[in-house]
Amino acid sequence: MTYDIAIIGAGVAGASLAAELAPHARILLLEMEDQPGYHTTGRSNALWHATYGGPGVAPLTLASLQPLQAGGFLSPRDALTIAKAGNEASIVAMQADYAGSGIQLDMLDSKALKAQIPGLREGWEAGLLEPGCADIDVAGYHAACLKAVAQSDGALVCRAELHQAERVGGVWQIATKAGSFQSQLLVNAAGAWADPVAGLCGARALGVQPYRRTMVQLEITRPVPRDLPFLIDADGQFYFRPEGETRVWLSPHDETASSPCDAAPEEIDIARAIDRFENVVDWPIRRTERSWAGLRSFAPDRLPIFGHDPQRAGLFWCAGQGGFGIQTAPAAAQLCASLIIESLSAPQGTDPERYTPTRFT
Repeated sequence: MTYDIAIIGAGVAGASLAAELAPHARILLLEMEDQPGYHTTGRSNALWHATYGGPGVAPLTLASLQPLQAGGFLSPRDALTIAKAGNEASIVAMQADYAGSGIQLDMLDSKALKAQIPGLREGWEAGLLEPGCADIDVAGYHAACLKAVAQSDGALVCRAELHQAERVGGVWQIATKAGSFQSQLLVNAAGAWADPVAGLCGARALGVQPYRRTMVQLEITRPVPRDLPFLIDADGQFYFRPEGETRVWLSPHDETASSPCDAAPEEIDIARAIDRFENVVDWPIRRTERSWAGLRSFAPDRLPIFGHDPQRAGLFWCAGQGGFGIQTAPAAAQLCASLIIESLSAPQGTDPERYTPTRFT
């Protein structure tokens, strides 16, 4: 059987695109792991956060809000970026970056910060509150995408690591650990493996670089409000949020260049995270319950790569989504589907040319 479209990678990028395309084409999802979403998708501390990723990503984030809300995948939680004395200019600049965007950003002084954050230590003088953000049910959204593919008779094959793909007579001959397949179009949605997959398809790498991000789950000795905002450092040194009354998910906001791998946390990054946390709030730590790491993959300009490869016919890129891949997935899938099937429409307010692979040629 020859499929219309084969997608390499069944994380949230590949699964959401497959769900968007499945009503219109015969879809094959190829996943190298035992189950989809093992890597970045399954390790995300996902927040729908309109300003995350910068102004170039915001149109995709905003266009993804309604689909995520309609599916019941969002739980309200504000985001709050905080700055120490002497660094207030950073959040003033952030507010200016989004002037006229329709995104609400409210400046807070030190008194308002202390009212928002119980136990806040001295020295934190200003904040930028972003109402209307939300926690994302990543597992629920990912599962819904895979279910939609199955209901449209799409095929998911796991343990199907790509060995090689060659286009012969306009048809891809795809050799994997799980066997051989054929497809008219091949989509590279391989996340951290996007550049190696491109090489196996005879295409040029585009400079997609994976970076390790560490997460730590702490048990603390005092209860904190469950609806506390997602707290972010204006200097990019940490972020954290409550996970229940006496648990916190914390990151040192690290970005350590890595090869594609099954990422694991480093002890030094866990220690940095805890030290930075203890300098923000007086929330005594009872114990570190667990830690994990994932890979976030960026293109050289930190915008995603969506579109047909300019040199390798029949190859389509859906890669480089960094840490914003989940919050932008519905709109990214719709945009990519519109580039693959011309009768479909891109999300309103998005510009496909901004994300084209041709910008690297």
